[in-house]
Amino acid sequence: MRLKKKKALITGGASGFGREIARRFASEGAQVAIVDLNVDGAAVIAEEIGGQAIAIHCDVSKGSEVADAVDATIAAFGEINIVINNAGWSHRNQPLLDVDFETFKRVYEVNVDSIFHMTKAIVPHYRKVGGGIIINVGSTAGIRPRPGLTWYNSSKGAVHLLTKSLAVELASDRIRVCCLAPVMGVTALLETFMGMPDTPENREKFLPTIPLGRLCEPEDMANAALYLASDEANFISGIILEVDGGRTI
Repeated sequence: MRLKKKKALITGGASGFGREIARRFASEGAQVAIVDLNVDGAAVIAEEIGGQAIAIHCDVSKGSEVADAVDATIAAFGEINIVINNAGWSHRNQPLLDVDFETFKRVYEVNVDSIFHMTKAIVPHYRKVGGGIIINVGSTAGIRPRPGLTWYNSSKGAVHLLTKSLAVELASDRIRVCCLAPVMGVTALLETFMGMPDTPENREKFLPTIPLGRLCEPEDMANAALYLASDEANFISGIILEVDGGRTI
């Protein structure tokens, strides 16, 4: 019960990393708001978790919807202590000149604009209640980029620098800001990152680049997020925690 009495808002909570983080946080005593564009999927996870979870529809690229999601979570739980900016998007792995501007914009809207919107929505509440934590989901792509994902890589680099700058500026408000940087993971975006079908043969092309020899599983991210969100990490802020099996060494 490392998150007993904590209230968490998790974007992109209907699938992948976000879904497992929501499950793990609930099992550790937190109430969780599962925020997703796919509200039906979020509702399924909320029902699975039980009475301590709610589902909220939100397009994280739209500031008004993010603000509404924060308000709805506070209305349901009384306050928020933990925010996980997990929702993310990517263009397909391909030559950089083949990515059109609309796709580029959407990657930044979901991966970067969303953090701006969430910061504007949650910081006044955190100041009111005396602090909290924001955990952003970056990527090893923002540290050790792979070819074919240039525009996505740059968006995650922005997430990492935003994390550090927010951590410095918000420290006096007792607001911690941290980041998780997973290596390629077993999620719905796997084929997008690989640029090819998800087959055992195609996975084998990437595994040699990860010293521990496997992809990031949702459970790996949930374990790391749990630590950063818990009181055990109350002196940790501004960190980019690599959940990468050694990829960025």
